[in-house]
Amino acid sequence: MNDVRILMQALPYFRAHRGKTFLVKVGGALVADRAALADLAKDLALLASVGIRLTVVHGGGPQATEMAGRLGLEAKFVEGRRVTDEATLEVTKMVFSGKINLEILAALRGEGLRAVGLSGVSGDLLHARRRAPTEYRDDETGETKLVDMGHVGDIDSVDTTLLRELMDSGHVPVVSPMAADQDGNFLNINADTVATRFASDLPADKFLLMTNVDGVLRDPADPESLISALSATEAESLIDSGAIGKGMIPKVRNAIEAARAGVARVHILNGGRAHTLLLELFTKTGAGTLITREEERQRYLAE
Repeated sequence: MNDVRILMQALPYFRAHRGKTFLVKVGGALVADRAALADLAKDLALLASVGIRLTVVHGGGPQATEMAGRLGLEAKFVEGRRVTDEATLEVTKMVFSGKINLEILAALRGEGLRAVGLSGVSGDLLHARRRAPTEYRDDETGETKLVDMGHVGDIDSVDTTLLRELMDSGHVPVVSPMAADQDGNFLNINADTVATRFASDLPADKFLLMTNVDGVLRDPADPESLISALSATEAESLIDSGAIGKGMIPKVRNAIEAARAGVARVHILNGGRAHTLLLELFTKTGAGTLITREEERQRYLAE
């Protein structure tokens, strides 16, 4: 009987989500965990089976750092962003659009999904330019200095036409965060930024950020203090108050940006926990943190 109750609880969500568009961002650490990737592939297969249109954007930082080490290259970061010189650019191309993209495609194919591997260069998905030398604050010394990030790009605009066409034909686009400028020079783009811009441009009905934490905690030291739902304004207040830790701030800011750009609901979830995606989408209690515009928050509370 418990199984029947669970299915009956999920039924309204199956109906509500059918035909909707979900953008799923997957971090490199999740892909490196074979069991977690297998669980995610099963979850995505279930979503597709009930008529949800899916696009996946992935990162690959840990794998790029590991590969660079194997090749004798030192990984350099400024404020959490990878400095991408010529040698590191070759590593990111191999790892992001090769190794990781293929591993996700294989996992999805194993669950019967028709996944298509892409990068930001494909179909002019991303229009980007090389980042100019920028002032950054050194966390160790506190000094501000001008840093050339190398082949790191900033997005000028996105065109998600190809993603929509692929989803319309029953495919699942899987996109790596590599781009090129108007002259064809490759650029490394932050994957969370790419996913946020795609989700906003589609626009996605849901943007699901799969991370290595359970969501936004009211007290970072207390895993039981998970906040299940926040308005964008409330999320900003938590950042300003210092309640949200440094590592979580960029993801919460991306969630706020997407919500204000038209994505109805943004979810921050722990991809390392089995089937959190299904728990968040098909149960009343959920499993992560939902961030929305204020008016959407009121609709959520009324449900």
